[in-house]
Amino acid sequence: MKVHTIILAAGSGSRMRSTKAKSLQKIAGQTMLERIIKTAQKVSNKISIVVGFDKDGIIDVASKLGNFNFVEQENPKGTGHAVMQTIPYISDDENVLVLYGDVPLIKEATLKKLINNGSYEFSVLTSHPNNPKGYGRIIKNKEGNVVQIIEEKDANDKERLIDEVFTGNLCIKGGLLKNTISKIKNDNAANEYYLTDLIKINSEEGIKINASSTDIEEVLGANSKIELELLEDINRKMKAKDLQEQGVTIVDSKRLDIRGNTKAGSDCHIDVNVILEGEIILGDGVEIGPNVYIKDSKIGNNTQIKAFSFIEDAEIGNNCSLGPYARIREGSEILDEAKIGNFVETKKSIIGKGSKANHFSYLGDSTIGDNTNIGAGAITCNYDGKNKNKTTIGDNSFIGTNSSLVAPVTIGSGSYVAAGSVITKDVPDNALGISRSKQENKRKPLNKK
Repeated sequence: MKVHTIILAAGSGSRMRSTKAKSLQKIAGQTMLERIIKTAQKVSNKISIVVGFDKDGIIDVASKLGNFNFVEQENPKGTGHAVMQTIPYISDDENVLVLYGDVPLIKEATLKKLINNGSYEFSVLTSHPNNPKGYGRIIKNKEGNVVQIIEEKDANDKERLIDEVFTGNLCIKGGLLKNTISKIKNDNAANEYYLTDLIKINSEEGIKINASSTDIEEVLGANSKIELELLEDINRKMKAKDLQEQGVTIVDSKRLDIRGNTKAGSDCHIDVNVILEGEIILGDGVEIGPNVYIKDSKIGNNTQIKAFSFIEDAEIGNNCSLGPYARIREGSEILDEAKIGNFVETKKSIIGKGSKANHFSYLGDSTIGDNTNIGAGAITCNYDGKNKNKTTIGDNSFIGTNSSLVAPVTIGSGSYVAAGSVITKDVPDNALGISRSKQENKRKPLNKK
């Protein structure tokens, strides 16, 4: 089945009080446009984006996600007029899906249901809000087919009691769209072409129109910063619910911010003020303490992430302990049973199984073997002013407190580095490396009166 998705993103959103297009406002760290594009890509063969206000900004953001057909709506005259601009690019045999750049929370499953509409050539996405005030009501015939959308201002008392409303999203065969969209008229107060008129036009021509329903929270848009905050709240609740259904215990869902996709095993526990961004995988029994930030990382089974820790683009093994105040930067791999303690920073480093760095260390561009201890304040000096260099430490080694390992350098397995040493040469296996000046104790002179 061919699906051609049209995303309407030409609106300025004057109520946003922004120089950016409305669809470029962010929800959970992503623009609304990015979110709807990523969802559309899961169900579409082709995507056209209608641009207008801030078209360069729209094109710049969208182009980073794929190759799309950009169609400019130079003089906006309503949603029907926007779709008209895409007609030259539509094939008769396509299912044309119409979405909106400022409606970012719609789900893939909802779109698939709308597209897979059985024998229908035309389907509209509807919802049943608790309060339908302000929405266009869905009018159906005895057979249950949609025949018209009545705006609230035009509805009579009986019609206002209808709780099924039109969301603005629809799916229609390309050939049918091309044959009927030209029949939309702009004889209204706003002198605009409304996409909703397609329903009545096609119904009067004998076309059966299906209604596919979803939760109202999925199809809410944002026209102001206040409504943008509402979408943030809805997204947070949706994401938290998804995790809870996966078996995650969340101390307070109001204080959990999920900015991406998180998959979790059973019996995970998340404390307050946690931010989960990007693509994250949590194994079974993961415990995340308060005020933790994790981005694009994988956390193994039964690992503890303690308070105020920062993890980004990293892979953490099973039964590890991180933090509090640990910073695990991009390219870090913490193997099973390792311990990274308070104020320890790693970057592009492998920390071996059962190894420990408990306090105040920096481990950059390094490979550390199994069961090795990194003393408090020990650091790898990986940058010489021009290049990044690598430090290698073998298994079962001991790096003393406040040692500086000046890369490139290798510390062999079973070796020791004495506290306070500056190591610039390799230390062989089962050896002691020491480099520091001799201690002198001088007697304090007596004060004579």
